[in-house]
Amino acid sequence: MDGDWLTNLEGSGPSAAEEARRRLLRLGARALSNAELIGVLLGGEELTRAASLVEQGLKALLTESPEALIEFRQLSAEEASRVLAAGELARRLHAAVEERPRLQTPQGIYEWARKQLVGARREEFHVLCLNSRNVLLRHACVAVGSIDQCHVDPREVLAPAITARATGIVLLHNHPSGDPEPSVQDVALTRQLREGARLLCLRLLDHIVVGETGFVSMLARGLIKGDEPGFSARLQSP
Repeated sequence: MDGDWLTNLEGSGPSAAEEARRRLLRLGARALSNAELIGVLLGGEELTRAASLVEQGLKALLTESPEALIEFRQLSAEEASRVLAAGELARRLHAAVEERPRLQTPQGIYEWARKQLVGARREEFHVLCLNSRNVLLRHACVAVGSIDQCHVDPREVLAPAITARATGIVLLHNHPSGDPEPSVQDVALTRQLREGARLLCLRLLDHIVVGETGFVSMLARGLIKGDEPGFSARLQSP
C-alpha cells in the first residue's frame, strides 16, 4: 500500500530476516518461529545462524551462561547480552503479578483518576481502555481545553482503544469549576461517542465527570445505557 510506513524498511528484494521483521510488525510476534524471533533479536540479514542456535531448544539458549554463549555459541558480547536480557524478561513476565488496576466501579475509577484530574486548571478529556475483565490496558489524555470547555475529536478518543485492542472504554473529564454535574453538551457528546464505539465493536462502559470534591457517573445516573446485560450492576458504586 502506498504510504505504508513499513515500506521504509530498505531493500527492493526483502531478505528472510527482513521479511520476518515485516511479518512481526504486521501480524505480531506469535506469527514468527523461534528461529525467526531469535534472528530479529540478534539483527542481521540472514536466519541460518539463528536456526542453528535454537536446534537444542529455546530454553537451552535463553538460560545459557554468558561464557557459553560467547565461547560455544559464538555470539558477540552484544548479542549474548541481548539473549540474556530476553531470557530474564521472559522469566520476570512468567513470575509477574498483575500490576495494572482493575476498574470495576465508578467509585474505583474515580479514586484512580482523581489524582490526575483534581486540581487541573483546564478541562481535560481522558479515555481508559479496558479488557473484558475491566483491567486497564491503556490510559490516554486525548484533549485539553480551556477553563470551561474542551473540544473533543471522536477519532482521537477511539484510536487508543483500537491500538490497545481493548473491548471497552471509560471516558473521563474534569470540571475545573469544581461542580461535576454533566452539561447537556457532555451528555450529547457521550451518546455520540457511544454510537461510534459500537461501530468499532467497542463498549462505552461509563463516563465519569470529576469535580473538586466528587464525581458523577453517567451510567449510574441513567444518562447512558450499559452495552451488555448485567454490566450496569457491575459498575454500581458499593
